[in-house]
Amino acid sequence: MTKPIVWVHGDCLSPHNPALQKYPDVPAIWVWDDALIAEWQLSLKRLTFIYECLLELPVVIRRGNVAQEILAFAQEHHADLVVTTASPSPRFANISKEMESSLAVEVLPVEPFFDYDGYIDLKRFSRYWKVAQKYVWE
Repeated sequence: MTKPIVWVHGDCLSPHNPALQKYPDVPAIWVWDDALIAEWQLSLKRLTFIYECLLELPVVIRRGNVAQEILAFAQEHHADLVVTTASPSPRFANISKEMESSLAVEVLPVEPFFDYDGYIDLKRFSRYWKVAQKYVWE
């Protein structure tokens, strides 16, 4: 019998996260990614927003190397499956690949906020919203 945990990441910080919806009673984790925070130089305002979102979710919050923390969390809960949601991030793909060498990873699709195939700079919400609003309000 499969025993999952849920990995919540920054591309689906919602109580309607498909992984949380599919597995509402299993342990869930969020990991503050030290490398990403340093690389993107996230502002205190952005970190506070993310933290406030996390307070609305049934997650254990950790900090460090994402793959290592998720694998340790899975081991603590005797889990053999990590369930998460899709992300366009290359970093997400790398973390998933790193975990797949030790544990099965199930990636659930997320209904897109809007349909768009072009490039969007995701480092700042204002840049994302400048593109998104044209499609959302049409």
